[in-house]
Amino acid sequence: MTGPVGIGVIGAGNICTQYLDNLTQFADVEVRYVADVLVDRATAQAERYGIAASGPVDDLLVRDDIQIVVNLTIPAVHAEVGQQIIAAGKHVWSEKPVATDRASASALLDAATAAGLRVACAPDTVLGAGIQTGLRAIARGDIGEPLTAVTMFHVPGPDQWHPNPDFLYARGAGPLFDMGPYYLTTLVHAFGSASRVQAVASTARDVRTVGAGPRAGETFPVEVPTHHAALVEFRGGQSSQTTLSFQHARPRSGFVEINGTEGTISLPDPNYFTGDSTLWRYGSDEPVTVPGEGSTWGRGTGVVELARAIEAGTLERASGELASHVLDVMLGIREAAGSGEAVVVDSQVTPVPPLPADWDPSVATLR
Repeated sequence: MTGPVGIGVIGAGNICTQYLDNLTQFADVEVRYVADVLVDRATAQAERYGIAASGPVDDLLVRDDIQIVVNLTIPAVHAEVGQQIIAAGKHVWSEKPVATDRASASALLDAATAAGLRVACAPDTVLGAGIQTGLRAIARGDIGEPLTAVTMFHVPGPDQWHPNPDFLYARGAGPLFDMGPYYLTTLVHAFGSASRVQAVASTARDVRTVGAGPRAGETFPVEVPTHHAALVEFRGGQSSQTTLSFQHARPRSGFVEINGTEGTISLPDPNYFTGDSTLWRYGSDEPVTVPGEGSTWGRGTGVVELARAIEAGTLERASGELASHVLDVMLGIREAAGSGEAVVVDSQVTPVPPLPADWDPSVATLR
């Protein structure tokens, strides 16, 4: 594969704009087609970004000039659409989660392996300067041996601002599956594979109201818990306390604090690519700011990292293996909350090294 790598996008909704803002500026990739079941929506995005072609999904999948397809569909069909992409002979970049059940995730990765193709998955925020700087600090021993973590995401809920929030309260979503990937992926980068989870959950309201956009005032059912509190144990002996909630009147998010034998580091919001870390060490009264160093580009960064990894024959950092493990953890949290018993996490993931501070998705490396 030589650059620029041809990119197709399936799904022209809200998140598509964030991807196209960046993908259309990266030298190593070129967006050549935008597809959606609503063809007019795909056409509007293509015209907005000067992309030459748009239309239905089937027309995208038969194009020979597209090597990676970015799957921005709703979570419930991520695995199904991913299988269609693999069957068409193309690599997959998926929005999170990679699937909504273990069997579908496993089948997708198996299909890709059999076809000699790759599946990679959001979040790629973990590749940004903010989290990567914190991970490099942990890797070089700034807090000694990492032992425990506390993470927190508390908000009233996306029904207050999203014009079509129904899918975020449907099965396969909720705060656990919508926001959990950001926090749990960061923890797996820091600690390695999880091994066991315990959890509780609750639902504040069975019906929510759309608060913004043309549907404001409409109501819709809540199908999943809107609060999860979990204790996650890791194979290396570490543990984390993680809460994910759409039912807090006081917004409080982006809290990721990792504690070690020599100190504590507070990482920036894992839903963003930027931010500084703050380091406290035993014996010192003053915290130290660790300025974010690295790429500050946004969503789509992982697509470039995938394209470069394919060319180099190395493992992509936002791999399907990692996403499948995080899914396994999230399903374990859901099951533990439902049963009241601890759930063993059977899957494991290859350790992910931090990116070099000078890694830049915008420079041309594949020409």
